[in-house]
Amino acid sequence: MREVTSLYKFAAASLLLSLQFAALPLAQAAGPVVVTDHVRSELLVHAPDGIRPGKTLWLGLAIDHQPHWHTYWKNPGDSGLATTLAWKLPAGFTAGEIAWPTPKKLPLGPLTNYGYENKVLLPVPVQVPAGFSGSELKIGLHAEWLVCKEICLPEAGDFELVVPAGAALAAHGALFDATRAATPVAPEGASATARVEDHALAIEVRGLPAPPSGEVQYFAEDIGVIDYAAKAGQQWADGTLRLRVPLSPQRSESPAVMKALLVVPGQPAGWTLSIPVEGPWPALGSAAPAPATSAAATTTTAPAPATSVAPAAATSFTLSLLFAFLGGALLNLMPCVFPVLSLKIFSLVQHRDQRGKAVAGGLAYTAGVVVSFVALAGLLLALRAGGAGLGWGFQLQSPLFVAGLAALFTLIGLNLAGVFEFGGVLPGALAAHRAKNPLVDDALSGALAVAVASPCTAPFMGAALGVALTEPAPRALAIFAVLGLGMAAPYLAVALVPALGRLLPRPGAWMVRFKVLMAFPMFATVVWLLWVLGQQTGIDAMAGVAGVLVALAFACWTIGTPVQSRRTRGLFAAAGVVVLAGAVHLAWPLLKAEPATAQAQASGDWAPWSVEAVGQARAAGKPVFIDFTAAWCITCQFNKRTVLNDAQLLKDFGARNVVLLRADWTRRDPAITEQLARLGRSGVPVYVLFGANDSQPPQVLSEVLTVEQVRAALGKIRPAPM
Repeated sequence: MREVTSLYKFAAASLLLSLQFAALPLAQAAGPVVVTDHVRSELLVHAPDGIRPGKTLWLGLAIDHQPHWHTYWKNPGDSGLATTLAWKLPAGFTAGEIAWPTPKKLPLGPLTNYGYENKVLLPVPVQVPAGFSGSELKIGLHAEWLVCKEICLPEAGDFELVVPAGAALAAHGALFDATRAATPVAPEGASATARVEDHALAIEVRGLPAPPSGEVQYFAEDIGVIDYAAKAGQQWADGTLRLRVPLSPQRSESPAVMKALLVVPGQPAGWTLSIPVEGPWPALGSAAPAPATSAAATTTTAPAPATSVAPAAATSFTLSLLFAFLGGALLNLMPCVFPVLSLKIFSLVQHRDQRGKAVAGGLAYTAGVVVSFVALAGLLLALRAGGAGLGWGFQLQSPLFVAGLAALFTLIGLNLAGVFEFGGVLPGALAAHRAKNPLVDDALSGALAVAVASPCTAPFMGAALGVALTEPAPRALAIFAVLGLGMAAPYLAVALVPALGRLLPRPGAWMVRFKVLMAFPMFATVVWLLWVLGQQTGIDAMAGVAGVLVALAFACWTIGTPVQSRRTRGLFAAAGVVVLAGAVHLAWPLLKAEPATAQAQASGDWAPWSVEAVGQARAAGKPVFIDFTAAWCITCQFNKRTVLNDAQLLKDFGARNVVLLRADWTRRDPAITEQLARLGRSGVPVYVLFGANDSQPPQVLSEVLTVEQVRAALGKIRPAPM
């Protein structure tokens, strides 16, 4: 059994490596132009008088978007990521900040983003050192951008360009001039102040060159302060422009000075303002949502329902900890955790009559679970703070992570089946270290349990996670730690309480057969992971990874086959390595396939979810039922094939004219992440029933769904007109 648990060390390294790969965008080949399926990007240089010592030259990244695709401003708004430029210049050259041109508002249902469509140039001033005397200049650039339409895709490019230093470089002068004309400027002689009044910023701007001839658009440079989608009220009187900008209900910042951009119709560029905020800010989280400004907003926004435990103000921290503990304990009943727990139960049986080893193993397992939950939560919080639209179980949204997990469970299954003994192939020093530190295996088994359990969301757990991701980091991590304690509690109780330990069967010859039997749940887990991979990247990638697993099994067989000579063993091992390397080489490109979209997951009575689909249905007076799901969520798939596939329940939906929408989160989708956050959730499954209008509050149902529960929710809404 120690040979099995030793694989947990390999698991920890695999999980970390896969998470690192999942976070990296794909870089394109170096050159002056990078073309993807969504944008054409080009590195440009503008120096009409040549590159002269002590002068300024302009570099820029020109991004030409495909129709309906866009990238983002320095503050992307409700979602998205700003484009970043990392320059590689000779010593002494100093690149400034991007001179961002005026963006446009990009509304999407209840959300509003700031960004660019069509063609945009992001110019950067570069100071040439006084001692420069070269005949040419080599320029390097690594750029990263997020390009979005219905889905968002991170992209990147590496650019290189060599230009002569003495020649005039003005081929793109018209584009640089047009961008300069569209770049916001500070209006001479203007000043502004602001104060907080009734959950809004009351702003007064004096000294503008002329009264606005139309509606002024307010763009906030500060992230996490205003409600980007809410309409700002405005009034012009006595030479003063007065704006009323609603604050965000999820406001996370209280700046002493606001940075803003005002865009007036008829002006090619906007005005930049620094606005001191007079008086105190309200406490974070105390600002109420601004009233809806249009019918569309009221029909598409998903407010936190009264039935959920979403708002931090409505749920005490102590209650959140209780929910986290209960949710963690119930997580042991989720199917995704069974394979690892079966190994731990087997370990308990082994030490049934050795209380000291059982207790030490239980404590080590608990420590592994708690530390892994906190580490995974810390990574999630850090990525979210960096602007990534992620939720709980985010690592299963990476095909590389899923493939790595499938390989790990294949290794465990082969070991259990007796194909090879892991301890027999370890170097002597490592084997000795393992023998002296057996508790490391127990701790790493806890890490593996967290890795496979995180896609699941048990009852109580969803509400606790939703609260955790709205709390400050120390409280959030405390909630995740208690969640880990809840998950480890049953196993720890059996290890600590002798009466419970005596309920386990005695060790015996039956354990040898049972060890082989446990290989089959591992292989069943591999089948599930391959299906998840197929949902993410397509049948070709699934087949490619299946081939890698066959090659991995062959390599394990070559290691485990007894041979007479060291030379023969070396030949066997080399053959296994060659076959495995070849299979990985063939499968690797398939894992970079275009992500599957939610549209591919809708079928039958179900339509793909979108903010617009929700708004259209409710505007027509129809209730809406949304299934937030993912291929890697076993609870989701169980509910989909049982409760949500119930023929009579589907008839009940039809009788009430309910629109059925499915939001597939198998791959990262910022729009779905945003909607889950509005519902006070950070993972799937989530089931929500909206009434036909705003007088009927949304109902969030339990993660473990039943037909009776859905029917009870349907009974609380008024039938929609046919």
